[in-house]
Amino acid sequence: MFEPLYTAEEMRAAEQGHDVDELMERAGRGVAEEILRRFPDARRIAGVCGSGANGGDARIALRILREAGIDAVETDDFDGADVIVDGLLGTGLRDAPRDEAAARIEQINSARLPVVAVDVPSGVDASTGETHGRAVRAAYTVTFHGRKVGLEVAPGRFHVGTVSVVDIGLSHADETSHRLVTREALRLVPRRGPTDNKYTAGSVLVVGGSRGLTGAACLAAEAAFRADAGYVAVAAPAESLPVLEVRLLEAVKRPLEEVFDAVGRADALALGPGLGPGHEGLVRRLLQETNLPAVVDADGLRDLEPFRRDAHTVLTPHEGELGRLLGEDSEWVAAHRLEALRRGVQRFGGWVVLLKGADTLVGTLSGPTLVVAAGPPSLATAGTGDVLTGVIAAFLAKGLHAPIAAAVGAVAQQEAASILNPQTGVVASDVVAALPEAIDAPL
Repeated sequence: MFEPLYTAEEMRAAEQGHDVDELMERAGRGVAEEILRRFPDARRIAGVCGSGANGGDARIALRILREAGIDAVETDDFDGADVIVDGLLGTGLRDAPRDEAAARIEQINSARLPVVAVDVPSGVDASTGETHGRAVRAAYTVTFHGRKVGLEVAPGRFHVGTVSVVDIGLSHADETSHRLVTREALRLVPRRGPTDNKYTAGSVLVVGGSRGLTGAACLAAEAAFRADAGYVAVAAPAESLPVLEVRLLEAVKRPLEEVFDAVGRADALALGPGLGPGHEGLVRRLLQETNLPAVVDADGLRDLEPFRRDAHTVLTPHEGELGRLLGEDSEWVAAHRLEALRRGVQRFGGWVVLLKGADTLVGTLSGPTLVVAAGPPSLATAGTGDVLTGVIAAFLAKGLHAPIAAAVGAVAQQEAASILNPQTGVVASDVVAALPEAIDAPL
């Protein structure tokens, strides 16, 4: 359910006490075997090898390829090559590549040939996914022992292509500071039992749906139902209620003025979908004056300030929203996603922060950072954030611990999007409809 993701430092610790030459031989052989499998008709392999261990792994791979009868050499010339092996820089990179390395990276990318990266594409920070400047765009990455953080976190994840992991004989760490959440984590979602009723199956109150934004509240409410909540209510401004009455059949509708009465039946709150500006004080009151688990999204995040709250609380910003909370622009957050998450967690103390994106990151003050990285591009459409809010609220209402509810909610949403066919033209309501199949799919 939670696979280890390794930083460069954690990999160095895993390698301690092992014969370095033996590890490199296994690594290089793994790269060569992957190339032979992926490119059985290749006749010329061009290697770009640096001076460190990464370059050593690549040179061993080239030697084994030559032993297999392939013209595989370290070269500056890619003419006539079928494949490039990138062994220029390795997991030790912390800053932007120096001028000579940057020029070689540019040459590799300009060759328009398939690239097999050794361990990590050159220019990608293995520990953060940051690129600092130029980075190789690989078709395949052969990594050793376990996946590196930078292979799963953007922007690095956009450079790696298809990743394969080669066993080089190391023991897996019991603990790493980052974990990849797999679809098997859906097993953690509580299922209804024969003695459950609509309230014990999980009751969610969605607060949002201002005029012109009712669709967001509808999507969150429908997603909560499809994530198996037994009871969902929506508190919205009075002028929105006629629209909600038509659009939502199963949910109870309450005017926003009665929201504190509606709280009494809820097990969890979903604050913000389509709420619109001007309700920041209400969100703060609901967080301060109730002891219910809550997920806060969209307009609920506007001008939100941290304060002590004992109940489980999940914030779900996208890059722009987190940037505003941190006083940074969205481009900075996109380039430094783990650092932005860390700062968000520190700012909001004991609250859970989920940073949305192609890789969804879930951070807390304690415990590993959770990475959910299977989302298809079809999720990049309006309303999917509201869907995620509803799913997480349903899982909180069922009693899941906040970071688990957030991460497993992201898995459920990504799995629902992945099973849709076709992937083109997917809208958020399609994802809602696919949630039951995704959550109940055999594991």
